[in-house]
Amino acid sequence: MSEDAQDAQDRSETVVDPSKRRPLLLGLAAIVLVIGVGYWLWDVLVGSRSVSTDNAYVGGESAQVTPLTSGRIAEVLVSDTQAVRRGQILLRIDDTDQRIAVAQAEAMLSVAQRRFGQSQAQGDALGASADAASAAIPEAQARIASARATLDKARVDYSRRSALVASGAVSADEVTIARSALAEAQAAYQEAQAGLGQATASAISARQNENATRALTAGSSVETAPEVLAAKSNLVKARLDMERTIVRSPVDGVIARRSVQVGQKLEAGSVAMWVVPVGQLYVDANFKEDQLGKVRPGQKAVVTSDFYGDDVKFHGKVVGFAGGTGAAFSLIPAQNATGNWIKVVQRLPVRIALDPKDLKEHPLRIGLSMEAEIELSDPE
Repeated sequence: MSEDAQDAQDRSETVVDPSKRRPLLLGLAAIVLVIGVGYWLWDVLVGSRSVSTDNAYVGGESAQVTPLTSGRIAEVLVSDTQAVRRGQILLRIDDTDQRIAVAQAEAMLSVAQRRFGQSQAQGDALGASADAASAAIPEAQARIASARATLDKARVDYSRRSALVASGAVSADEVTIARSALAEAQAAYQEAQAGLGQATASAISARQNENATRALTAGSSVETAPEVLAAKSNLVKARLDMERTIVRSPVDGVIARRSVQVGQKLEAGSVAMWVVPVGQLYVDANFKEDQLGKVRPGQKAVVTSDFYGDDVKFHGKVVGFAGGTGAAFSLIPAQNATGNWIKVVQRLPVRIALDPKDLKEHPLRIGLSMEAEIELSDPE
């Protein structure tokens, strides 16, 4: 057989019989239609009712254990991975310095109370002195009255004798004596006036000293005096510092990242360890932005963990959305306004609160990988 005849035969074998071509195309179109309808039905009945992602991780509000007083660690009662209850003692700090501070504060309180009593007694004493000084004023006034009477009499005597000198009825010596008596009476009167001024000034000064002293205790008692209250507050602080030498767990959870040892000097505010509240964990699921159009807080979610496998399902609810995407809060945010730009679908963290009952039955740990599926139904 020639080559031309062979080629003609091959072409005739590869060409579909025209009578069978139409049914074949109709069958192919039916298959494509069935696939399209099936995908549409799946999207309407199943796919559009939920969104899922495997970019999800367990998170939790871990509690830092930070002693509020400094000192040498005397005892550490827990270790990493140990479960603890709220209020359980985690460590003890040597309280020798705190005990000394309490004793000093108690002594200062006693001193403040005694000073208050001393101020009250001093005010009473100054009040008595002021009363005595005030009582001297009438006495000084009486001396002035007596001196004035003596001065008036001396003036009359001097006037009479001076008038009789010319007639010779009174001698010059008598006039001289009368003049001297008048001068003495005038001096005595001036001295009495000065005495009254001094007595008045002394009384005023004594009363002012009394008022200044009583001002320290006016309107207060030994329990409400400012110095006593300040001493009491120092005592309360010293006792609180001593109580803080016993460090307790702030929450229920598991010890993590313990960084202290017995004998170590611990400063106030430094982190001694962490407590992870394994009964109050949540999941941060990073969904694509085109998946979140129908996601609302309150919607139900089902979460599975690689730790337990697909057989264990955790139930939860959507709490809310993060304030921004991961790229927005990265150390060096993307500058999409410069250079060549390629659109990248962003992911937004969605917080899912887990059922405490599920966490109790199957405990999780922070950082574990999860798969999250949110039901796009109306939130409860």
